[in-house]
Amino acid sequence: MSFLSFINPLYALSGLVVGAIVGLTGVGGGSLMTPLLILLFGVHPATAVGTDLLYAAATKSAGTIAHGFNHAINWCVVGLLASGSVPATIVTVWLLSQRDVQNLEVQHAISLVLGFVLLLTALSMFLRPQLAKFAASRPELSKKWQAILTILTGLIIGVLVSITSVGAGAIGVVALMPLYPKLPIVRIIGSDIAHAVPLTLVAGMSHWAIGSIDGQMLASLLIGSIPGILITSHFAPRFNENVLRILLGLVLTAVGSKLLLS
Repeated sequence: MSFLSFINPLYALSGLVVGAIVGLTGVGGGSLMTPLLILLFGVHPATAVGTDLLYAAATKSAGTIAHGFNHAINWCVVGLLASGSVPATIVTVWLLSQRDVQNLEVQHAISLVLGFVLLLTALSMFLRPQLAKFAASRPELSKKWQAILTILTGLIIGVLVSITSVGAGAIGVVALMPLYPKLPIVRIIGSDIAHAVPLTLVAGMSHWAIGSIDGQMLASLLIGSIPGILITSHFAPRFNENVLRILLGLVLTAVGSKLLLS
């Protein structure tokens, strides 16, 4: 089998579109790719989640390198998040492995959780300016409470990402803003992207271990997404961030509602 025959052009096109959106907005990988695979291509939710996690690990690695060169990552925050998220991810995927992931009951449960998290992500997109303003006005917590709450935030994100592949982006940024009000937003975003790499990699490899990864789908998605991210990241400063944020929020609301009602 040749490489070109191995690549599915529709998956590659989907990767290109989602990668372009991620390059413009910084979010939308898990929020759009997983429901796209489920609703448009009819992929089983467990397979869609597992494949999308490794897809996210690869694409966000490039983002981490870029933010690292710009000194826009707080590695202490990354470490605290990962100390909660990585163990939570391993335990969550292990619990999923105790059930038949192809079972209709499991499929329905994943779709419901995914729909709820998408609506929560959409809300965070709509309210991000207000949340940033609120966070900036709050006094900074003590180092001890910052550490405890950051680990707890990582734990919650780890559970959500393991089940739905959504949460490492927009939800992580929104959760970190009130915890670190003096940290510039660019460093919060950079730290959140860096944390997403080990989180999605561990979660994705755990899903691979239980057989919920489609290698051909993963390769096809990456063939499209990497050029999409590189191209739109270059042009992102020329786009109106508020318009893109609202449009993405509307799309996530529609997709989340569809999953909850299906």
